[in-house]
Amino acid sequence: MPFYHKLGKIPPKRHTQFRKPDGSLYSEQLFGTVGFDGMYSNIYHEYRPTQVKEILKQYNVAPKIARANNMESLRLKGFDVKPEKDYLNSRKTVLTNSDCSIILAAPQESQKDYFYKNTDADELIFIHKGSGKLRTFLGNLDFKYGDYLLVPRGIIYKIDFDTEDNRLFIVESRRPIYTPKRYRNWFGQLLEHSPYCERDIRKPQELEHHDEKGEFLVKVKKQDDIFEMVYATHPFDVVGYDGYNFPYAFSIHDFEPITGRIHQPPPVHQTFETDAMVVCSFVPRLYDYHPLSIPAPYNHSNIDSDEVLYYVDGDFMSRNDIEAGQITLHPAGIVHGPHPGAAERSIGKTETEELAVMVDTFKPLQVTEDGLKLSDGTYYQSWLEKE
Repeated sequence: MPFYHKLGKIPPKRHTQFRKPDGSLYSEQLFGTVGFDGMYSNIYHEYRPTQVKEILKQYNVAPKIARANNMESLRLKGFDVKPEKDYLNSRKTVLTNSDCSIILAAPQESQKDYFYKNTDADELIFIHKGSGKLRTFLGNLDFKYGDYLLVPRGIIYKIDFDTEDNRLFIVESRRPIYTPKRYRNWFGQLLEHSPYCERDIRKPQELEHHDEKGEFLVKVKKQDDIFEMVYATHPFDVVGYDGYNFPYAFSIHDFEPITGRIHQPPPVHQTFETDAMVVCSFVPRLYDYHPLSIPAPYNHSNIDSDEVLYYVDGDFMSRNDIEAGQITLHPAGIVHGPHPGAAERSIGKTETEELAVMVDTFKPLQVTEDGLKLSDGTYYQSWLEKE
């Protein structure tokens, strides 16, 4: 996120002596991205963060591909993903390509016995059901229904849930996730016409500090393998940091919709972006106000991108029988649009209460075995007009 944040204790000058009360040195870490060209933070630890006692095991968690080349529009029943106790085991990749993976999860228990670090990808975790606390070595964030949690790659974290009823929609991005560049000025500040601004973004304010030696299990993901590594000191031994690279939260309910006299294209809903995909938020809003407007979207061809919609709440006016927790995939290269009767029904409507998250990828998405299990098998025929 392109703005500065400081938390805890830091020295006046980076890369200089920063001593503990007993005279010994704190250990400085540069936590950076894109080599030395991307956003970074300078972190100060009680102990050297390089101390690994043991690597217990390595195992592969790559999704199994059912359809490497897919041209069928799909509807996946996301709430059919069965709840599982363990957070990592509960994560089921349903769609994937070389840039990103789309994951559904229904974890029942908090992470108790291990920490997690994803070195492959930034994680954008959307909270559909549940509440709790995201605990990271750069501070904690409370979360609830409707929150996006942006966890940059390399962040060591745990998630605590308040109850067993949790539903997560997760986008793993192998490219850094940013705010849309067209909403930023050349300083990086979000502009006046942006649908949200910096005051809507929740930065970590609670720095959880542990001065502990021992054995601490960290599950590290790299190239779709999990490495179980035992650290010699508690990963949350940070006394302070400053910089631009840290986790944050943003609520979909704080996204201010952009409307117009005629139907607005999906980019007005854009919330996040990479150079390989965009993420959009469809929120309650007023419909178009031209006297001859058709609020339902026009038929359109995704020639260069796959479109994924995750339905959160409300009545999605362009679809006839969509339920919360479902995912639709409209592959690149074929036309899609409102279901039969949807355009006609939308005429005269003044507002919508729909809530959904959209992911458009610039490379085709492969359908996994876990994803295909959720398909209703008939969605691609739902545009046929009844005789």
